[in-house]
Amino acid sequence: MKAAVLYKAGEIPQYDEFTNPIPQAHEQLVYVKAASIKNLDKMRAKGAHYDQHKNYPVVVGVDGVGVLEDGTRVYAGSASGMMGEKALINKNWYVPLPDSLDDVTAAAIPNPAISAWLSLQYKGNLKKGDTVLIMGATGITGKLAVQVARHLGAGRIIATGRNTEALNSLGADVTISLNQPDDAIKQALKAETLQNPFDVVIDYLWGKPAELVLEVLTGHDLNAAAHLTRFVQVGEMAGSNINLPGAVLRSSAIELVGSGGGSISKEQMGKIQTEILPEVFRLAAAGKLSIDTLAIPLKDVTEAWKQADLQRKRVVVTMG
Repeated sequence: MKAAVLYKAGEIPQYDEFTNPIPQAHEQLVYVKAASIKNLDKMRAKGAHYDQHKNYPVVVGVDGVGVLEDGTRVYAGSASGMMGEKALINKNWYVPLPDSLDDVTAAAIPNPAISAWLSLQYKGNLKKGDTVLIMGATGITGKLAVQVARHLGAGRIIATGRNTEALNSLGADVTISLNQPDDAIKQALKAETLQNPFDVVIDYLWGKPAELVLEVLTGHDLNAAAHLTRFVQVGEMAGSNINLPGAVLRSSAIELVGSGGGSISKEQMGKIQTEILPEVFRLAAAGKLSIDTLAIPLKDVTEAWKQADLQRKRVVVTMG
């Protein structure tokens, strides 16, 4: 079969022939239609992820969309690589797809949508009517976080980012550009907290922007100090470290948590297959969740790999 084959850690996958997969007792064959290129895929290919590839050559791609031998179209993950004409998936772990949802969207949306959903519902404990601040809302996952927050009942959504055009198209209630001096950003954030204190902060940036938010949340105002804010750290687009004085936590009602693979309970992980993904796919099929995509055929996978997330579009490799 044809596949995106990685011959060595740190290299770029090549379009090449690969041995047809043979199912074991716990597996079944899927004829792949589309698979997205995510940061996880690229980190594993670089050898920079704890779950990196052990042996080479390998087929890349941790998940995708395909058709089972009985004709059922599904989304699934694959330990042996999904970016080929055929793949092996667990017999017990797949999600059927709505007929009206196209392959490219179905392959692109799970990873960022799951991240946004877990961050908002389980780590942010979002309640209907809550005010949500999304830091870094113009990225792929940030855009979906705005949509998911709205679906989950957020009463007011404030979005920040550097891309003005993208900010204006998000559908947030308020947008704050990060292309301005720190004092101006803090003033804009403070004005929002005085009007509607933040219940949930979803942060894809960390670094300096996170420091500004935490400074604003520090309880100089008695009302602000009494209001609980659940600050969920998800990404590091603006830096991997922050300066966090102890006084920030002592003088405010901030719950600071992270959202990622190591912070999600088994119970919550189990809901991804049974509750979260079926709802994500249903909403996407109904046009209530959307993601910008760029589809590139498998034969051009080397070029696709270089263009991953180009212009904030999720790159999806299609098999035919």
